[in-house]
Amino acid sequence: MPWYADLDLERHGARLIEPELNVALVTGDGRALEWWTDIGKTIDSFATLSARDADTLRRWHDEFVPIVAQILSPEARSPPLPPAERRALLSRTSAGRRLLAVSALSPLEFVSQEFEHPTIKAGLLFFNGLREVDLRLKGFGHHIAALLASPAKAQMVRGGSAALARALEAAVRETGGEIRLSTEPARIVVEGGRAAGIETRDGELIRAKHLVASSLNPHQTFLDLIDESLLPREMRERAQNFRYNLLAPLFGLYLDLSEPPRYAACAEHPELTRAFMVILGLDHVDRFGDIVRHHEAGTIPPTVMWGACPTLFDASQAPAGRHTAFMWEKLPYRVHGDASNWDRLREDHAGAMRKLWQQHAPNLAGAVIDSFTRTPPDTERDLPNMREGDLLVGAFANDQVGYHRPFAGAGAYRTHLPGLYLCGASSHPGGNVTGLPAYNAAQVILADLGLAADWLPSPIAKQLAAV
Repeated sequence: MPWYADLDLERHGARLIEPELNVALVTGDGRALEWWTDIGKTIDSFATLSARDADTLRRWHDEFVPIVAQILSPEARSPPLPPAERRALLSRTSAGRRLLAVSALSPLEFVSQEFEHPTIKAGLLFFNGLREVDLRLKGFGHHIAALLASPAKAQMVRGGSAALARALEAAVRETGGEIRLSTEPARIVVEGGRAAGIETRDGELIRAKHLVASSLNPHQTFLDLIDESLLPREMRERAQNFRYNLLAPLFGLYLDLSEPPRYAACAEHPELTRAFMVILGLDHVDRFGDIVRHHEAGTIPPTVMWGACPTLFDASQAPAGRHTAFMWEKLPYRVHGDASNWDRLREDHAGAMRKLWQQHAPNLAGAVIDSFTRTPPDTERDLPNMREGDLLVGAFANDQVGYHRPFAGAGAYRTHLPGLYLCGASSHPGGNVTGLPAYNAAQVILADLGLAADWLPSPIAKQLAAV
């Protein structure tokens, strides 16, 4: 997140925490597969299940560290190149050719070819699944290796996620920006063939000096806010055909606790008392096929969930001596064919999650002070751009990737309307808390305005040519 430093968000109160034991997969029989910020410790944990897989992990980590640093990270922080130009540049170097070859696989193919232990396979694929990429899709085989080689692991914000939003708000206001809350746009105003501002649901006209940038999804931006007469038929059809992630929606169970979860597996693995993210219910790689089948059918699969107890690392998030914890599970948006069914199913499913959680952490039976749930439709209700509960705001299938994200003709943050730009998760490189779609859109906007800035990276084509 280069903007985190560029905007000096720590000066505005944001602090990121990256726990050392970053993620632990705890099996039903009390084994643990651990991901540490120290790759050596991660390799040692893999070796407890498979010495061969531990060696494979080390090999892929070492090979992909320079690929992540020199290619994948710069690409994520830059406007995307046309596919043919990107392939030509990558084909000139051994690192680029290696990336292209591995990318040709699906994540499932990559893991099946390279690793042998079913729990290790499950853990690696689950990590990839957090990025909502369909494990069967070719073109994403490099995601596993890139994850293993990434220098950054799961993080949290001291004071809770809102602390990051407050820091961003302070940075905006300090530089003269204005933020409107609970303000719904009704239409994008077009004058003289270019975007000239927005009109709100309350009838207020907010004029733009230079541009309008939308972080909303393509259905909202192109179909809801632009008059049909101003949208070419081909563009309208492409927006209508934009698709969301089948596996992205989350069901969340949130607990207020008198004490943190105490996992039975700590008897053999005492380090688990300081584990950040914990995965439960995933003992074997075959569970992925079940999860996909249930999502396609709109039914609830056997529970596989992951979560954390944030107060172990930031006591400020609860009163003294108290704790909070949560678990997330990927579940269908339309359960039994209708999203509204979640309103009557939420408490029953929360009970099933608590039952599994208590099997691993028996003390939860007497530690829960209060709880609440969040369903996939709740996500869409509170964050309407996350249609169908899709936290990444758009599938990475159907060519909705890179230069063609969200669709061909709108993949470089510019739209068919002069002065209208896209800057949200439906653009490259996609969702998660990275801010990179807007960071990249800002590069395009500054270029169009003929402005320079000291934070601008060199063009990605130049960076790839120098690999």
